[in-house]
Amino acid sequence: MPSLNRRAALALAAALPGLGLARADTPAGRRLVVGISQYPATLHPNIENMAAKAYVLGLAHRPITQYGPDWKLRCYLCEGLPTIENGGAVPTDRPDGKRGVDLTYAIEPGAVWGDGTPVTSQDAVFTWEVGRHPQSGVGNAEFYRRVERVTVLDDGTFTLHSSVLDFTYNAVNDFALLPAHLERPVFEADPAAYRNRTLYATAPETSGLWVGPFLVAEAVVGSHVRLVANPRWWGAKPYFEEIVVRAIENTNALENALLAGEVDMIEGTLGLSLDQALAFERRHGDGFTVLYKPGLTYEHLEPMLANPALGDLRVRQALMYGLDRDALSSQLFAGRQPVADTSLSPLDTMHSDAVVRYALDRDEAARLLDEAGWQVGSDGMRQNADGAPLELTLMTTAGNRTRELVQQWLQGEWRKIGVSVRIRNEPARVFFGETVSRRRFDGLALFAWISSPENVPRSTLHSGEIPSGANGWSGQNYAGYVNPKMDALIDALEIELDLERRRALWADLQALYAEDLPAMPLYFRADPHIWPNWLEGVEPTGHLGATTLGVESWRRKSAR
Repeated sequence: MPSLNRRAALALAAALPGLGLARADTPAGRRLVVGISQYPATLHPNIENMAAKAYVLGLAHRPITQYGPDWKLRCYLCEGLPTIENGGAVPTDRPDGKRGVDLTYAIEPGAVWGDGTPVTSQDAVFTWEVGRHPQSGVGNAEFYRRVERVTVLDDGTFTLHSSVLDFTYNAVNDFALLPAHLERPVFEADPAAYRNRTLYATAPETSGLWVGPFLVAEAVVGSHVRLVANPRWWGAKPYFEEIVVRAIENTNALENALLAGEVDMIEGTLGLSLDQALAFERRHGDGFTVLYKPGLTYEHLEPMLANPALGDLRVRQALMYGLDRDALSSQLFAGRQPVADTSLSPLDTMHSDAVVRYALDRDEAARLLDEAGWQVGSDGMRQNADGAPLELTLMTTAGNRTRELVQQWLQGEWRKIGVSVRIRNEPARVFFGETVSRRRFDGLALFAWISSPENVPRSTLHSGEIPSGANGWSGQNYAGYVNPKMDALIDALEIELDLERRRALWADLQALYAEDLPAMPLYFRADPHIWPNWLEGVEPTGHLGATTLGVESWRRKSAR
């Protein structure tokens, strides 16, 4: 957002009660303030992948498809899912002997952008053009590479011609439509600078950017996003007229804001740590509803494999053997957050137990470090033959109490095997928006992946998904992991339609993940959602689909 606009927004905030979080003409009972621990790095639907952004977009920008709280794929901006059975999906034979698929989607009748402009097939074509451009910086560039062209059948119907027929062929969750009438001039003026010049960054209050039950009325970077009911929304009318998503990056301050009435609820995937929530429930459980939702949120360490130490598998294995993760789960999380062996949760139907497990074994850790050339020095810490210490930088989101506690625990555990850790944290919008997404960390990054059911990890593990300046920093393989065996497994897994053969491929992928450690697993989260007792209808999904996609059902209990 340009500095002039931001100063104006801050001035407005100072002039209104509650730091600009309330609008004078909204009845108090129709306003909801949600507390989250991160501010989105961007509000562009297709650039960057961040849970905070997904939460806001669930209110204001509906996807074509996404998994619902029942973990089944559903339409949000289309009339119905195209399938091979109903003829909406037509498999195709390709010259290379592989199979593709033509997918025809009909846009939900009556769907309009927030300025009243109809959502049309031309928006689909434009979105595809942005995604295909090598400098656009979209998050899932692989999806756009696969869609070789878009055919417009009429204003409300289009066909995506994909070069790959995979088992999730009709899930186009990453194909979030963009308003061509607003964004095309910005994009065509300078595609390489589009990620910074898009109206989603420079003028997010523009109503025509949004296609959901709410519109962004105010976005103050680092502070809050205020949304108001969309008068042109064609679906079920939400009860609330105004929702403020307020970012408070320190989770202790977030808890205090809830108790002070500055926020009404705390979102689980971006809220209090489990230990905080357990303590909060003991003290204040009568005044709030606390729900612990197990899900597909995977907390892990992302190693920068270009670092010579972390690029050595023996060092990564030693770091894993040096951790008592069972003690971490029991001491910090009361055993509610199970230790992870790979990135695939036991809740996922494709989970496999046939993998290497790294139980605490400091003798094995020491053996591996010795073998890798890191010897114990006179001070008890590891160093190489040149006398350089084995020191790693560990980064995460500043102000997140749980992650900061985990960092300190990791630091203490690894010191016992002679590894020094230097902690350096950043605000979430910087950490995710710049440091991680542009691979500017040089050690270990601590954060979580939130996935959908049976989500093939192409963007995070395939060698073709390493972000760089050459590809506009698209892709999510931030570690820089390259293994032809993993690439081949991902390629084979995606196109395997037979359930049992796919299960076998999933088992092989998990086994390789545990052996190779492209990332270092910690635990799967159970997210604590905290609501006021008067709120009903909120249904956490437990996966990548944001809880806000069901906002039309949220209401006060007395409002029926």
